Parts: sequence; structure tokens; C-alpha cells
Amino acid sequence: MTLSLLRREAREALKGKWGSAVLLMLVYAFVTIVFPIVVEVVLSGGWDVWIEQENVTISVSIVSLLLSLALIPFSVVVYWVFLDVYRHEPVRISPMFTVYQNGKLSLKLIGTSVLFGIFVFLWSLLLIIPGIIKSLSYSQAFFLLKDHPEYGALQAISESKKRMKGYKGKLFLLYLSFIGWGLLSIITFGIGLLWLVPYVYTSLAAFYDQFIRTQEAPVE
Repeated sequence: MTLSLLRREAREALKGKWGSAVLLMLVYAFVTIVFPIVVEVVLSGGWDVWIEQENVTISVSIVSLLLSLALIPFSVVVYWVFLDVYRHEPVRISPMFTVYQNGKLSLKLIGTSVLFGIFVFLWSLLLIIPGIIKSLSYSQAFFLLKDHPEYGALQAISESKKRMKGYKGKLFLLYLSFIGWGLLSIITFGIGLLWLVPYVYTSLAAFYDQFIRTQEAPVE
């Protein structure tokens, strides 16, 4: 399947769902951007203090780090929501919050994200390009965890690495194909991202379903 056809299928999957997708993006932006800033402002002693301070205190930095870790499951489930959309299901916001009802899964997503970051960072110490290549190799780990909740963090990353052999270049080109749309979103002061991000996420879901999930071993 060509990348143009992949993107077309993503647009088809989003037909009639753009309004819900934009609403989801607004909720996502509030929880992951606005809320952490509000917490930091409050812990810093108010807006005036926060806006004038040159360096954030250690205690505030620790709380911000813990909050960032806690929000990882929320962010990962956004990918899952658009995978469901590609699979002809409606846009649902509730899974982004209900994921925390499963403490074991939430910790697994956090652990996977941390391992992902560590591995990519270590490879990036060699050169930027190896880091990018490994990032592409591990990119399907979170999609795999949706379809295989029995996987552990390291297993999901390893399975992604195995299945991405021969597909890293294609995924890289898929990302590059959105650069023009990204520039247009910047021109609109970021408002265009409310539509672009769902389009990108659904295209990534299509990539997973068409090239990665299809490598599943047949059930005997």
C-alpha cells in the first residue's frame, strides 16, 4: 500500500468524526499543556512570581516531572483512540481517563515510555541518525500494547523492533509527508494542529494496521 493511499484511508476513517476529533485535541491540550502550567504557577506562589522567576525551584521541578510521568498513559491512549477510529469506531474521549482505572496497565505504559526514551537517548549519544533510526524501530510498541496487553514493556519494544525491519524508511517518509501541513498549522498560530494531529495519528494507525499488525502469526 502506498503512503498516499494510507493517508486517504485515514481521511476516510475521519469522515463525519472531525468535530469529535477536534474536541478530543482540545481536551488533550488542556490536560497536557494548560493543566501542568497551572500546577506550576500555583506551586511557584502565583502568576506574578512564576512569570518573573528565572529558575524553577527543585520542588516544583520534581512535581512537574512526576506529573509528566503520570500523564504518559493519557497521551498513549490518544494513539489507541485513533487506532479505533481507523478501525471504524467512534472518537471516544473517555478511554484517555479510564486507563487509570487499570493501575498495572498505566505503570506498564509509563515503563515502556521511559525505556523507549532511555534507549533512544543512548543511541543518540553516538549520533543523531542512529537515534532517529531506533526511534522508528521502537515506534510501534504502544500500538502493540493495545492489541497485546499481555506484552511487557521490553517485549513490546523488542517486538516493534522486529516487525519494523524493512519499514523504517516508509514510516520516515510518512512523517515527512506532513511537513507542509505542519507549516500551514504554524501559519494559523497552531489552530490547524487541532485537525492535523488527528490526521497524523490516524495515518500512523493505518500504517500499524496495514504493515505491522499483519505480521501476526496465524492462530492454530
